[in-house]
Amino acid sequence: MKNKPAEIDLPLKGIRIIDLATFVAAPFAASILSEFGADVIKVEDPKSGDSLRKFGTPTPRGDGLTWLTEARNKRSITLNLRDPEGQKIFIDLAESADIVCENFRPGTLEKWNIGWDILHKLNPQLILLRVSGYGQTGPYKDRPAFARIAHAFGALSYLTGMPGGPPLTPGSTSLADYISGLYGAVGILLALRARDSSGNGQMIDIALFESVFRVLDEIATAYSWNGTVRPRLGVHTSNACPHGHFETADNEWISIACTNDKMFARFAEVMGCPDLSSPNQFGNYLTRIKHADEVNAIVSKWFKELNRADALEKCLKGSVPAAPVNSIADIFQDQHYKERGTIIGIYEPTLDEEIMVPAPLPRLSSTPGKIKNLGPTLGNANDEIYGGELKMEADQIIDLKRRGII
Repeated sequence: MKNKPAEIDLPLKGIRIIDLATFVAAPFAASILSEFGADVIKVEDPKSGDSLRKFGTPTPRGDGLTWLTEARNKRSITLNLRDPEGQKIFIDLAESADIVCENFRPGTLEKWNIGWDILHKLNPQLILLRVSGYGQTGPYKDRPAFARIAHAFGALSYLTGMPGGPPLTPGSTSLADYISGLYGAVGILLALRARDSSGNGQMIDIALFESVFRVLDEIATAYSWNGTVRPRLGVHTSNACPHGHFETADNEWISIACTNDKMFARFAEVMGCPDLSSPNQFGNYLTRIKHADEVNAIVSKWFKELNRADALEKCLKGSVPAAPVNSIADIFQDQHYKERGTIIGIYEPTLDEEIMVPAPLPRLSSTPGKIKNLGPTLGNANDEIYGGELKMEADQIIDLKRRGII
């Protein structure tokens, strides 16, 4: 019988996170860190749980697929934070925690008597991640917001859509929440590193709109420089040409990116029109941008005469950056996704089947992330936490449940 390989200690082993947040943004930060060893206790309302449970495609157990995917590696407890007794129990939990994640409207924790001042005094080493639509300060801090609102306020929606058409939702996904969750995870890691030196925790303030705004390349700098307001550009972009999506003969789409003159010269060779990259035609990127409509028309005509597979083969053979515009059905058939294990199957006992989910990121060579479990059932760790860790008697737990506190 072969010996089992030794269990590798993950980088965040011993770090405890209390996730008070709902929906996606701050919980996503906790999920990322859980994959690398952090113990995450998910605190949910006793009656309804996190509203993310009912979001997306439902399953026979009542929780949606989004919950199974995004609440992975967490243990759920129920606790009424609006009740003074529930607040006291939370304080007991926070005393030994490393991180608390929340994304309520600013002032909510303070209203519940568990705000930053109280938590920091109670546990000076505690790190508090606060995610909100507009941040903890500023004239709009009390406004409600979701990802769609952040996309609009942060200028992403303005850029999304066809020229002259309406602003669109980018990708019909909660992009602002996920970007904010990533920034939240980075903020927590930085705060942990700072705590190693100072011994003190700190508060992290993340606004959904700022996370979106930060990834919009030069639009702020260009506007301050010369007043340029980038319009909606549809399938193309403003900084390079040809650089966009083109339809093929089989009604599929392909993406190419000619970000400099050398790449365009290679692409001109692939199209069988090397003269297009000469200095007196479109060899200079500024000339291509100035005459983008003309260049894109030439490229569009070429792609329209080829099936996507043939066009992709020609581009890649000529070292032109290109890729199919994949649907999720395409992705499940793609060999590269399979070889890298970008999507993995996790057995879910409550459904008695394997659920396919995105694999942990980033990929670490020595201590890769792990998924121990998918999103938990509501209150699955109540007895473990309340009875085991907080040493509550069984009668006390029953009474707290009866009164709706846990």
